[in-house]
Amino acid sequence: MTSIPLVTAAAVWGKVWPILLAILFFGFIIMFHELGHFLFAKLFNVQVNEFSLGMGPAIFKKKKGETQYSIRLLPIGGFVSMEGEDEESENERAFCNIKAWKRFIVIAAGGVVNLIMGVIVVAVMLATSGELIGTPQINFFHENAATATQGLQEKDVIKKINGKTVFSEYDISFLMARDKDGVFDFVVERNGEKVNVDGVQFDTKQNPDGTLTIIYDFVIVGVKANVWNVIKGAALESVSIARIVWISLFDLITGQYGLSDLSGPIGTVSIIADTAQNAVAQTDYTPLFMMLSLIAINIGLFNLLPLPALDGGRLFFLLIEMIFRKPVPRKYEGWIHAIGLGLLLLLMVVISFSDIVKLIKG
Repeated sequence: MTSIPLVTAAAVWGKVWPILLAILFFGFIIMFHELGHFLFAKLFNVQVNEFSLGMGPAIFKKKKGETQYSIRLLPIGGFVSMEGEDEESENERAFCNIKAWKRFIVIAAGGVVNLIMGVIVVAVMLATSGELIGTPQINFFHENAATATQGLQEKDVIKKINGKTVFSEYDISFLMARDKDGVFDFVVERNGEKVNVDGVQFDTKQNPDGTLTIIYDFVIVGVKANVWNVIKGAALESVSIARIVWISLFDLITGQYGLSDLSGPIGTVSIIADTAQNAVAQTDYTPLFMMLSLIAINIGLFNLLPLPALDGGRLFFLLIEMIFRKPVPRKYEGWIHAIGLGLLLLLMVVISFSDIVKLIKG
């Protein structure tokens, strides 16, 4: 009998564990999303037939009371199956027979729980990193900084960049990274007053692909972590992350990014795996926490978009029902969701193919 060399086994494990961790990340986020639906369904006494993590064939089943709990083979989603969710039912505890506002809360709960989860992860990251919490206030400029003589001053609190509000330090780097020429209009708070500082030119570096890198030539103020700073920082940074998702979506719609710039589950797993490896190598887990919060908030917001087949699409139809006191005929709503689901699955196939091609090219 030949045994696998220890070095080879260690090398294989070194490749496998980040991927397993990435899948666990997704499972963790999806579990809490579905748990949001499940808990509020139970709170409103809706009959829940199944609570499942994953899709495809079931590899584990256990029935407790009226609900079957299952884990399925493909870790790409999950679901809560409620009586009367997609069909008419005479059961008084069926989802279709409870009040519209209760159905609205049950559907919205999944995305909202993901958003709350993102805020909690950011709070944990800030509380445990052992580093100062960044603020959008200029502490000092680097030597020979280009922006030091163009109107910005030490102790300025940056309120807006190119007309967009700055909530946290993340907004500064994100809004600057989106710029094409390195020239920015700032609104700062100085000595309690709002001051416009327009046409600030940063030094730039030309990249081989033709894009520009902005030289970030000042250092921001950091504050020590305490209960108030962690709560405030977590809330503001979560708002920044959510805004990044919205702006990125707008950039995609307006053509600033193409489908090749998107990542689906395969690409995201690869990114998380790389981030995990770097975090362990550098013993700095902040990027990993940041990735978890970004994905949680991203999934939460995306699911709440008013698009067919998503939670937000169902919320849209519930809003119509609540406003006009009459539901949209179920068959028409079903057709719209079916078409939306088909388009969404097609998009996922295209993005997954792109992810695979990018992985092959290395």
